[in-house]
Amino acid sequence: MSDILKREVKFVGGVGEVRQRLLEREVGVRTVGDLLMRFPYRYIDRSRIFSLSEVDENMENTYIQLRCRVVGRSFVGDGPKRRFVVEVTDPTGCAELLWFHGVNWIEKRVELNREYIVFGRPSIFKGRISLVHPEIEGVEVALSRKVESSFQGIYSTTEKLSQTITVKAMHTIVHNAWQLVASIPDAFSDPLSEAMRQRYGLIPLKEAIYNLHFPQSKERLKQAQYRLKFDELLGVQLTIQAQRTSRHQRGGGFVFGRVGDAFNNFYYKKLPFKLTGAQQRVIKEIRADMVSGRQMNRLLQGDVGSGKTMVAFMSMLLAVDNGYQACIMAPTEILARQHYATMARMAEGIGVNVAILTGSSKSKERRTAFEGIASGQIDILVGTHALIEDKVQFSNLGYVVIDEQHRFGVEQRAKLWTKNHQPPHILVMTATPIPRTLAMTLYGDLEVSVIDELPPGRKPIHTYHYYDSARLRMFGFLRQEIAKGRQVYVVYPLIKESEKMDYKDLEDGFESLSRDFPLPQYRITVCHGKMKPEDKEAAMSQFKRGEADILVATSVIEVGVDVPNASVMVIESAERFGLSQLHQLRGRVGRGAEQSYCILMSGDKLSKEGRARLEAMCQTNDGFRLSELDLKLRGAGDIHGTQQSGDAFELNIANLATDTQIMELTREVAIDILSRDSNLQMAENQGLRTLRDRHCKRPRIDFSDIS
Repeated sequence: MSDILKREVKFVGGVGEVRQRLLEREVGVRTVGDLLMRFPYRYIDRSRIFSLSEVDENMENTYIQLRCRVVGRSFVGDGPKRRFVVEVTDPTGCAELLWFHGVNWIEKRVELNREYIVFGRPSIFKGRISLVHPEIEGVEVALSRKVESSFQGIYSTTEKLSQTITVKAMHTIVHNAWQLVASIPDAFSDPLSEAMRQRYGLIPLKEAIYNLHFPQSKERLKQAQYRLKFDELLGVQLTIQAQRTSRHQRGGGFVFGRVGDAFNNFYYKKLPFKLTGAQQRVIKEIRADMVSGRQMNRLLQGDVGSGKTMVAFMSMLLAVDNGYQACIMAPTEILARQHYATMARMAEGIGVNVAILTGSSKSKERRTAFEGIASGQIDILVGTHALIEDKVQFSNLGYVVIDEQHRFGVEQRAKLWTKNHQPPHILVMTATPIPRTLAMTLYGDLEVSVIDELPPGRKPIHTYHYYDSARLRMFGFLRQEIAKGRQVYVVYPLIKESEKMDYKDLEDGFESLSRDFPLPQYRITVCHGKMKPEDKEAAMSQFKRGEADILVATSVIEVGVDVPNASVMVIESAERFGLSQLHQLRGRVGRGAEQSYCILMSGDKLSKEGRARLEAMCQTNDGFRLSELDLKLRGAGDIHGTQQSGDAFELNIANLATDTQIMELTREVAIDILSRDSNLQMAENQGLRTLRDRHCKRPRIDFSDIS
């Protein structure tokens, strides 16, 4: 990196020490390089001036430019609520400009009957157009200024930062920073060789950075964006593919060459239903890994109810047939107990011993598990994080299954790999369908299997969106279902009322339901994350046994609850949840033979994005389609819910939802480069090492580092 890029940003015109501290604290900008590698997220064509008659609701939160004459000005209110209001007109209409801060300063700069260029974000209330804290400049000054580009970049900001550095000020600061590097030929060291740039039609790095900040045309902006996206995604893929190659070269996997009595007896005598084509395909993929001589690292993703547990159990039987033990680790006591009950039942009569170990296991259950796995008498151990305790010593662990594995930390999972002298085969499972582009990035160095088919005969869940005004209608429907002997979930986003968020909360909801569904006719129980584990388990067990008609809960029941008699899922303040989480919650019903329903309750005021999510839920039960939409709406953040939005890889410019073609190209490029130069030692690839280190930030939850 050039020394000029390492210079502190306080030396850039318009910054200084105070603004440098603010920039570093709010958006992580400390140096000139940091500033110039932080790109606009959208652009305003400053050559375009809108008329007031063109402004409509679709422009809210969008920056526009107006040319208006001031026809009135006044102060309104007193004290902290005092504001400066300016009435403006153009030949097509009128609007008002409002300032709540710096009112004395702006009042001195706005004159009656003078024309101004106004730049800001309009809002419309009762047909009245208003702009809060717009930029305003005399027409003569604005039109005479020489600009670097007619496209002005809009940079992401924070509330504190925007109060000190306006859109215009940030643009000026970036321009001043560019002037420092413009005349230095090697200010930016281009990581791609000229031959590589020509091969893929890429413009030089310095030219790309300039056109990202100051586009000389729409075409040049497009070329610049493509170049920087290519760099970022190539950096990601170089690291992922290097890890994949290294794992394949290590080999050292147990060979499960035998299909024996355990598997065959279960498959031919005890299999409760015919496997779907997708299940059969995935078992064959797992089997191929197990005989390859390499350690299996495979991700199994499938929609709710697609039969992942059956695939996991049958692949465990392959381990048992070859003299190895297997284990499955689940994130909750409820899910672990559920897996144990299912697997113990399926293992009856085929000579396979199944045991369970959880944090709440009683002394006898713990002793049985410890002694059985150490002696080799137990073939399959089901458990929670208790499986990673030092006391848990396997006789010959050959296969590990992690269910809903994103809920475990890397260190927790890694402890299982040390339970044998040689790392066991690994299958990690998730019930949240993951878009292909995201899977290529998050799991690029894993093999990926997908169960994209539901068992035959399963009825699609009917999903409806009700506003709060239709609450009595919803209650009436619940009474009808309970009268049929069915059970109901009611899920809330909050446990207690929040001052900051206007959403329904569990405590208030429980009181309301208790009034509308009184004892003894209706039985209601409660489950949320702040309850003691034993109390939570007791509430869930009560519901599973049919001793409660309604379970009032938070999203703690998102994973692992299987109550076939539950036919209705009500999700309160559904706009609060992402699509993936809504789909997971909906998957708690529809597990029995009866028709099931999901009711999405929301406030009367919904954002455009919130309405789109709820409409999508009503239109499809396909988790993969929903995950694609979720990625587009919310970014590539942790779609499992541990992070609700943003980019898991902190990508600066690339977008995993829309840049599929570049992602696939860079994957092919990375594989080709590493096949010829695995350590990037060739002279032509030296810059790629810098690119890899600069752009490939590991995800906050490292799903692929599992062996």
